[in-house]
Amino acid sequence: MDAPEPDQTPFAAVSAQTSRLGRIYQSYLDKSTPYTAYRWVGTGVLLIFFFLRIVLAQGWYIVCYSLGIYLLNLFLAFLQPKIDPSLTQDEGLEDGDAGSSLPTKKDEEFRPFIRRLPEFKFWHSATRAIAISFFCTWFSIFNVPVFWPVLVVYFLILFSLTMRRQIQHMIKYRYVPFSFGKARYNQRSGH
Repeated sequence: MDAPEPDQTPFAAVSAQTSRLGRIYQSYLDKSTPYTAYRWVGTGVLLIFFFLRIVLAQGWYIVCYSLGIYLLNLFLAFLQPKIDPSLTQDEGLEDGDAGSSLPTKKDEEFRPFIRRLPEFKFWHSATRAIAISFFCTWFSIFNVPVFWPVLVVYFLILFSLTMRRQIQHMIKYRYVPFSFGKARYNQRSGH
């Protein structure tokens, strides 16, 4: 009674299923790409559920603090240009190339603002982090006893200092990471 030898090993079968699930997940991500407002509304609702869980359960403040620090880090990467003007300016001075900074005069070449962390990756990372944090709040091992007002004050100080530094950097190198408030030009058909 010899059993026929299987076509795949168990590892190959698991690998194939994981790959298939990854492709399905990626297809849903691809389909959600044009719906920016709906994606962020969903993330906001998930964040509200997370905060409700923290407030109602009266715990898991370290998880909340860690999520806040991670989201702040993502937000800063979202605000920064892909090529840091302060670094390229320093390199340009060393190499003798002063033309590698952002344009500051009307006759200089326009270069669009390219983010270090694109909006979609920012959304995806933030949503995944909120979901993982929400999942962690259901396990008591992550409920470390801590005096939460200290964490709130420390986070607010960290946020204000970091944002002040980022705004000073934006003013110094004259870039605006947002498109609202900028002049928009109508495209003529045929041009």
